[in-house]
Amino acid sequence: MIKILLKILKRIMIGILSVVGVITLVGVAFVNVSPQFGAEAKEQSLERIRKSSNSLNGEFKNSEKTIQNTGFKWSTIPQFFTNGNNKVPSKELPIEKLTKSYFENVPIQPRITWFGHSTSFVEMEGLTIFIDPMLGDVPAPSPFLGTKRFQKELPISIDSLPKIDIVLISHDHYDHLDYGSIVKLKDKVAEFYVPLGIKAHLTLWGVEASKITEFDWWESIRFNKVEFVSTPARHFSGRGVTNRNSTLWCSWVLKSENSNIFFSGDSGYGKHFKEIGEKYGPFDFAMVECGQYNEQWSQIHMTPEETIQASIDVKSSLTMPIHWGSFKLALHSWDDPIIRVSAQAKVLNVKITTPKIGEAIVLSEENYPSEKWWLQ
Repeated sequence: MIKILLKILKRIMIGILSVVGVITLVGVAFVNVSPQFGAEAKEQSLERIRKSSNSLNGEFKNSEKTIQNTGFKWSTIPQFFTNGNNKVPSKELPIEKLTKSYFENVPIQPRITWFGHSTSFVEMEGLTIFIDPMLGDVPAPSPFLGTKRFQKELPISIDSLPKIDIVLISHDHYDHLDYGSIVKLKDKVAEFYVPLGIKAHLTLWGVEASKITEFDWWESIRFNKVEFVSTPARHFSGRGVTNRNSTLWCSWVLKSENSNIFFSGDSGYGKHFKEIGEKYGPFDFAMVECGQYNEQWSQIHMTPEETIQASIDVKSSLTMPIHWGSFKLALHSWDDPIIRVSAQAKVLNVKITTPKIGEAIVLSEENYPSEKWWLQ
């Protein structure tokens, strides 16, 4: 009897190991052949990474000690697979639809159009600038590995967008650098400005190498009347299981004689905000991360209250909370970021704007979008 049981157990174990082996092989094959995962830095990029003061043994680090924990407590893991507790909207969210003519009628002063999450279209000094253009449905290498966008459609199709002078990328996570979006956009774009190491992803996806410029922190370039400065953020990077922190992450300053704009990228709260404010502030407008936070990764994503403090630190006259309103990437309710950031802004007398997706912000205007559309 015991021998029979042992034989049965042996067969079960062999079966389990076989299934695990097949899954592992499929996973490895998927990672190796799928372009979504990007590529490793090569030649000149590698040399610059080695020489960077922000890199140690080929791995980038933050300017202050940071726990880059994205792990989960066992008790919370099931919550990531449910949409309860208002983690996704219960009804369709309002958006402002755009047409080609919208981009043909450009105001003299800078205009910012929010596409949801961290994606914004900036028009200033005659330039068109697309920041972190994630226009896909799922922020993951496969539709089966992530949650869908809250909105069924974008304000405008990629085909209807105008020519783009600059695409700015803050880091290589899937909710900021999207393979499908880049492939569709690349022929419309004159230049890509990206942190160190990201060039390899883009060239794999068909972007001409001559169009791509990589930046370390505090490096800058001028395009016509606008200076673009890659500034620090407190975060991490990586698109696969073996390349964590192999590419840099950053925030961006867009500065001209007439306007000064800041984009935080993804970042935990830190001393770098004051440093940026002292070097490049005050800012007429700031797009600051506000969403996808959790106590388990509190040093790499800000709470809404920290969003307001960061706005104060960089000396922003007007702040738009970003990194919310499109995807479920944390456990808080979908509208918790905007409710809390609005309350804190009122307490500390910080001016914020809360546009619907697709709604314009023109910096010369006295009144900015402030409708509480998330309550509708």
